[in-house]
Amino acid sequence: MKRLIIFLCSCLILQTSPAQQYDPSKVKAKAQKIFTDGLIRAQNSNFTEAADLLKQAIAIDTNYVDAILSLAGVYGQIKNHDLSVTFYEKAFSKDTAYTKLYKLPYSINLAGQGQFQKALNAVNEYLSNPRLGETSRKAGEFRKKSFEFAVALDKKNADKNYTFAPKNLGDKVNSTESEYFPSLTIDGKELVFTRRVKGYNEDFFSSHWENNEWSNAAPLGGNVNTELNEGAQMISLDGQWLVFTGCNRNDGWGSCDIYISYLTPQGWSEAINLGGKVNSDQWDSQPSLSPDKRDLYFASRRFGGYGGSDIYVTHTLPNGKWSEPENLGPEINTKGDESCPFIHADNQTLYFTSTGLQGYGEDDLFLTKKGPKGDWSIPENLGFPINTIHKEGTLFIAADAKTAYYSSDRSDSKGGLDIYSFELRENIRPSKTLWVKGKVFDKNTTKGLPSAVELIDLNSKQLLSKVQTDEQGNYLITLPVGKDYIFNVNRKGYLFYSDNFFFSQHSPDSIYEKNIPLQPIETNASIILKNIFFDVNKFDLKPESESELVKMVQLLNDNPTLKIQINGHTDSVGKAADNLKLSDNRAQAVVNYLISKNISPQRLSAKGFGATQPIATNKTEEGKALNRRTEMKVVSQ
Repeated sequence: MKRLIIFLCSCLILQTSPAQQYDPSKVKAKAQKIFTDGLIRAQNSNFTEAADLLKQAIAIDTNYVDAILSLAGVYGQIKNHDLSVTFYEKAFSKDTAYTKLYKLPYSINLAGQGQFQKALNAVNEYLSNPRLGETSRKAGEFRKKSFEFAVALDKKNADKNYTFAPKNLGDKVNSTESEYFPSLTIDGKELVFTRRVKGYNEDFFSSHWENNEWSNAAPLGGNVNTELNEGAQMISLDGQWLVFTGCNRNDGWGSCDIYISYLTPQGWSEAINLGGKVNSDQWDSQPSLSPDKRDLYFASRRFGGYGGSDIYVTHTLPNGKWSEPENLGPEINTKGDESCPFIHADNQTLYFTSTGLQGYGEDDLFLTKKGPKGDWSIPENLGFPINTIHKEGTLFIAADAKTAYYSSDRSDSKGGLDIYSFELRENIRPSKTLWVKGKVFDKNTTKGLPSAVELIDLNSKQLLSKVQTDEQGNYLITLPVGKDYIFNVNRKGYLFYSDNFFFSQHSPDSIYEKNIPLQPIETNASIILKNIFFDVNKFDLKPESESELVKMVQLLNDNPTLKIQINGHTDSVGKAADNLKLSDNRAQAVVNYLISKNISPQRLSAKGFGATQPIATNKTEEGKALNRRTEMKVVSQ
């Protein structure tokens, strides 16, 4: 509101044109009194009352330009950009000279409508005034730069098929209180969010997707909600962990700290402070877990950063503790504030807000993608209308890579902030992410086994995810579509399990369930090596085989008395003698690789069986593919 009054005063002082049509001294006294009362209401942020009084003043004197300009300013304050623009234009039509300094707030409200080219024209007109003061010119130049950026980005993002249409999640989720910080489990069936209760306390609530609708939201069970404020939370994709922010607590290290709660049979556990390595003596907040729960991203104002708040990441160590947080670097963090990090289920696309990167005016949302070597791409502004001239907040994107959730006080809000969903524009989506879940167990006893589950990029050999099953052997791991993957399960005393997922050429919609029987290391135990690859009718190991071969080397090094035999098998296509020779050469190629890695030849043997031991029919392509296999058999321990 102060800005509105400043614009009014500067206009009255600087405007000296003898050709003006509007004369403030001729305004009716009754209108002036009501106008003054309206300004007082506006200064006290009573904008509804202020608007009513200003409209009364205008009704008494329809040429009262100051009242029309002030009413436009009030509507701008409450983000009603349409009415603000309407009344600015009405004032301009009364007197173009008297109102020319108001082209700046007019341009801002045009931008609020998304009319960036028109806003740019208006601010250029404003800046053409040679009598502008230094502060006014800087304000205009700042807006001009933002509008030029918006015009260029609009052209780049032009998509006639895209419509931004947020949908309120409804009365069962939203209330007359404010709801914000939405987060979901990977299956999209549980929504956890923060609700401001009784206008001051913050607690966590959840709703479940049942019968194609959200259930009535209820406070999280257990002990995580307290009389203190809990907020800025994220539930892990498997629904087992909840990380969040707690402020001004007895066990805190700074003003706000990051806490964790675990799901137990009795509900959510009491909050545990993540400690003085993760938290600092400053503000630490807005945590976001990677899908494998190995990385925790958060915002912090700790000393040593690049600006106000920066984004950091900490990693889980082999002992289960968190590492020293790492600043994400100057490619992401600026002299301004970076906050609200959200790492998508693809474990590669990070969304965050920034005041330091070029945007539309205040905090804008950006995305960056993690490369094969862990480096981050240049941040990309998400564009209008997700970003506006106002401050943007958190964004959560579901595993389908197109459904986004956020909080807003739109016109159909039930009260305060409500949670909405909308469809993301295609060029700012992460990778669609499926997932595989199941149980790892002992093949002989069927008892669940705590084990390590790894997902590796078949081409780059990069480890994308590594999760630890729970004590019963249950696991969940994400599978971003668009790549080919090696899937490994490891546990000491057992032969490793391997599989693959080929997603680079097609985009399946299947969710996979794999219950994995691990074979104890014992004589005659065998496994199929599903990630050993050869070209057709050749026996040279393809580069994609390396990750599997490395696992074999590790197994043999960890079990120095273990002796194995590599068995080669083919389908029935071609001559039997040729198939036998090919399978024998392929088995020997694996042995030769192991020898090259300093595994003793005395521990290794190779044998080809051609097509004599099929495990599926040779009448279908799928069956033939299963029969073309390489196996590892334990000869002795």
